[in-house]
Amino acid sequence: MSVMLRTAGESDLAVVGGLHQRSRTSAYAHILSDDALAGGAAQPLGEWWAERWKWERDTHRMTIAEEDGKIVGFTYVGPSGEPGVGELYAIHVDPAHIGTGVGKDLIRHAECQLREIGGTRAVLWVLEENERARRFYERGGWRPDGTTRVESVSGQKVPQLRYAKTLVGGSA
Repeated sequence: MSVMLRTAGESDLAVVGGLHQRSRTSAYAHILSDDALAGGAAQPLGEWWAERWKWERDTHRMTIAEEDGKIVGFTYVGPSGEPGVGELYAIHVDPAHIGTGVGKDLIRHAECQLREIGGTRAVLWVLEENERARRFYERGGWRPDGTTRVESVSGQKVPQLRYAKTLVGGSA
């Protein structure tokens, strides 16, 4: 079985919502309360992605990782609020596919897209306590840049770190 990367379409967004919910429940189980985890149900997340996509599809890109016709991961990239910088807004892999290389394929592709969108620097935000994700990013050359924030995730305030990477060459 091989994974194919493709551009997302509007019909994918409900499935993306379900995958997003499964991914965050798995990744954040030791970080967020049960109430906060329950706040990210599949249908509302699918609706949230559909609404976001409606407004950002001209400036942002969503890539789907598909295996045997099933969506197993996705990324969402676009311009950052900082001029000349691209941002990886989301990368989610189905928990059953963690460690299979899907995430690595997705982030490499996203980095090429970020280069096209934003230039030579890219950023992403990660929950400070999400050590597995932080190790994943660091293996790929991303580093904390010293910028932090506290944001609400499903009503729970959590500290986040900004990671950055200098991008070189390539195309998506």
